[in-house]
Parts: sequence; structure tokens; C-alpha cells
Amino acid sequence: METPKNPTERWVDCPQCAQPSLYAPTNLYRPFCSERCRQIDLGAWASESHRVPDESPPDDIEGLDRPA
Repeated sequence: METPKNPTERWVDCPQCAQPSLYAPTNLYRPFCSERCRQIDLGAWASESHRVPDESPPDDIEGLDRPA
């Protein structure tokens, strides 16, 4: 990777394909290298392939401990 001339610009690895990606306001898809990688990542979130972990139990578990 080459060193950017502007100190506010830097190169990072694209989270999707690991190719070099310019992390700067001039890159409309940052931190991704392209619109394709950005759309693939968005699709993974939409299909729930990516999830934010949640430590709390589901609400419907509470009633399972008590006999009916």
C-alpha cells in the first residue's frame, strides 16, 4: 500500500474482500473498496447472516419455568 499524500486519508483493508481501500471522504463506499462489496455486506445484514450479540434471554422464556 502506498502512503497517502493527505494526512486525513489512509489505506485500510476492505472488510468484505480484504483488498486495499482508501479510507477518505473521496471514497463514497468507505470502508469498502467498491459498491459491490458494500452491497454484499448490506445483504448479509439484511438476511441476518451478521448479528449483534444479545446476552439477555428472550421474553418468552420466562413462562417456560412455571407449570401450566
